[in-house]
Amino acid sequence: MDRKRIIDVAAGREKADVVIKNTTVVDVLGGSLIKGDVAVCGDKFAGVGSYSGVTEIDGTGRYVMPSFYDAHLHFESVMVRPSEYLKISVPKGVTAYNADPHEIANVCGEKGIRFMLDDVRGIPADIRFMMPSCVPAAPEDHSGCVLGAADVKRIADSCGLFGLGEMMNFPGVVGCDPDVLAKLDVRPVIDGHAPGVSGNPLNAYIAAGVSTDHECESVEEALEKVSKGMYVLIREGSQTRNLRTLIKAVNKTNLRRFLFCTDDRNIEDLVGLGTIGNAVRLAVECGMDPIDAITIASLNANEAYGIKNTGAVAPGWTADFLVCADITAQRVEKVFYHGALVAENGQPLFSVSPADVSGVTGTVHIKPVTAKDMTFPFDPARPVMRVFPGTVVTEAVKADGPEGLNLMCCIERHDASGDIGHCYVDGFRLRGGAVAQTVGHDSHNITVLGDNPEDMALAVNSLGSDGGLVVVKNGRLIGKLPLEIAGLMSSAPASEALAAREKLTEALAEMDYNRDIEPFMLLSFLTLIVIPDVKLNHKGLFSVSKWDYLYRG
Repeated sequence: MDRKRIIDVAAGREKADVVIKNTTVVDVLGGSLIKGDVAVCGDKFAGVGSYSGVTEIDGTGRYVMPSFYDAHLHFESVMVRPSEYLKISVPKGVTAYNADPHEIANVCGEKGIRFMLDDVRGIPADIRFMMPSCVPAAPEDHSGCVLGAADVKRIADSCGLFGLGEMMNFPGVVGCDPDVLAKLDVRPVIDGHAPGVSGNPLNAYIAAGVSTDHECESVEEALEKVSKGMYVLIREGSQTRNLRTLIKAVNKTNLRRFLFCTDDRNIEDLVGLGTIGNAVRLAVECGMDPIDAITIASLNANEAYGIKNTGAVAPGWTADFLVCADITAQRVEKVFYHGALVAENGQPLFSVSPADVSGVTGTVHIKPVTAKDMTFPFDPARPVMRVFPGTVVTEAVKADGPEGLNLMCCIERHDASGDIGHCYVDGFRLRGGAVAQTVGHDSHNITVLGDNPEDMALAVNSLGSDGGLVVVKNGRLIGKLPLEIAGLMSSAPASEALAAREKLTEALAEMDYNRDIEPFMLLSFLTLIVIPDVKLNHKGLFSVSKWDYLYRG
């Protein structure tokens, strides 16, 4: 930093590089609105007051606010490569991301992590990659790679990763598993993943050094975690929509302990609704002061992760900011990153250099399946998985018969072992066919759900070696979205992937299913055995609360 020059600019003795004239500043430090000119010198704010600049922008009737920070996300869930994601999200006002590449790491290991790093290189945003902590998510899973503590440290150090990604192996932390404890020593910044954990077990989890959680489902859970020193990430994804509930936990006293995140977002919502700006809008709709909502979206995340002097419009702070036509940032006109204009009127002003995908394709390895593999005799003594709208939390229930249920199978897809887990699902209500996909958090084995074994087998066999999402109706393949990159992401431009996804959704709409769920996103989480209470993996139906199988097969 040229200290003398920024002092001269701040004092008004020298012209600023950029000045937003006659604007209204959203002051997240003081909790107020300030009228004036915003002066930028290099990559810093020089001040708010009366200024002239080499470049002057009329800010009359506009709001200047710090740009937004998505505190936890997985690029893979959008099903386009990170560079394509950022071309859409940066123009919507997000210039900082804590990205956890554990989805691709579970398929491709270190190669997948390095691909993600290479794909965002040179993009004007702060993309802070976390080191995946749980590959696989739990020892009971079978993923494409296993990363122990030594691997985690080596990769984190060699790749310069920012922190340790969500520690999902809660029992391993509380039980002092040596490998888990060694992973916790890799980075001082440790993200959490502790759905429903409370009391002494939560105390132990936090005492281990975990500082955040994005899995809260209730006000009571959020308040307990905040009171014990955690930052709670209010998540508004495509299937996991917790904001309208958790926003009730926020008050003026605890405001600074909350952040916004998306975690998992589909491409339709990314393009149509956005990400953190969408969270700001919903928070205000729920009655929150817009300045408080913007504080959560910007300043809080930077402070939580130790990013100094970023996240506010103030002298000497990093000039990452938005010029918006409204105070809730629904009409973002200009996006500045480090003092430079990087997006305008919804369009990126930067180019990308996509990474080579050749090392992360052809990742689906299974034996061909038959209709017989997709059958499972119903037994009323065995529990059924019940799913719900707006959440990926499930419960085990009993059913008298298979009527109204769907059969779901989880097929190991990394080593062609032939292992298949089966269970019945209540609440999906799919009729007339089957859906299958290679997106199945976090080990990303194949998940297929349907109402007849023939369509289920056809769906699985239609995935091919690259994988993707498929829809089968009455013996016909009627929709497919190829996901060549690790069976998780399309290598096509976002516009083409969106069009293919929309066609897939149209194909699914030809069948009956529960319209209150996001079917592909929900299905991808029904194999994640660290989310309460029951999930299916390649061995059988697993209970998180019991940390054991309810049955195998």
